[in-house]
Amino acid sequence: MAATALNPGEEAQLQQTIEMFEVIVQSQPNDCQSLEILKEAYSKLGREPDVIKTSKRIAQAYMQTGQLSSAILEFETVLQRCPDDAEVQAALLEIESKASNAGMQASGAEPAALAMAPDANKAAANKSRTAAVEIEDGRKSFYKIFVESRVISAGDFDLCWRSTDMAATPANAVEPFIHILHEKGILLVDKSLKLLVDKSRMAYLPLEKYDVDIDLTRGFPAEVCRRWCVQPFDRMSKAILVATSNPFNQQAVKELSETTSHRLVWYLVPPADLLLNLRKAFR
Repeated sequence: MAATALNPGEEAQLQQTIEMFEVIVQSQPNDCQSLEILKEAYSKLGREPDVIKTSKRIAQAYMQTGQLSSAILEFETVLQRCPDDAEVQAALLEIESKASNAGMQASGAEPAALAMAPDANKAAANKSRTAAVEIEDGRKSFYKIFVESRVISAGDFDLCWRSTDMAATPANAVEPFIHILHEKGILLVDKSLKLLVDKSRMAYLPLEKYDVDIDLTRGFPAEVCRRWCVQPFDRMSKAILVATSNPFNQQAVKELSETTSHRLVWYLVPPADLLLNLRKAFR
């Protein structure tokens, strides 16, 4: 595939994206969403061998997580480019064997939770508007991780966790829980981030090293971004990359999903970087 004509700025941005996400997938080799972003960047630069190599990595990651039908589809895209690839042919035979042993349906259907279409979250979000449900802002998960695991006391948790007033329009970005913990000298933010990466399995990204797209951020509602301290910071093909310091905030996912038709890909970032960018985007 020939590379799309790019201006120097676009090429530099893609190179930076590649450097950043190569680091991410080195530490988290089964992070399919980051591998997909890498593949897209390689494709735009015309780096065909890297595209094929990354497609194989994606397929292997799907195999590791038991998503066999997704692995088959990814391997088949490689065969379209390289019909005689012995490694891929062997992998497909291995999948066929695994599928037979597991008694998988001929359709290769995956569990609903894995095969759910991206828009399914939007449908759930719309349905939730008509039902009286508790806001899933991550409080329960954070309490379990930080208090029940005896990392901090219940008193410190209550001191630093800020309940959300859905009726109020925030004038500034609301400081994340782990930022407040750090500022009050209760728990260093690096320790909090390590806990959240371990428990959520969300990929970590050092946002200060990324050339964020502030104009893209401004295309999303300031109220949603400020209330939940989340930032859409880049676009890759049909995906929007979003930064958060709360990987368990389902309400933020719902509200932001309702504002775009793009698939949202979330990354855990240091809260100080996030607050700085949001203040810059929404003055």
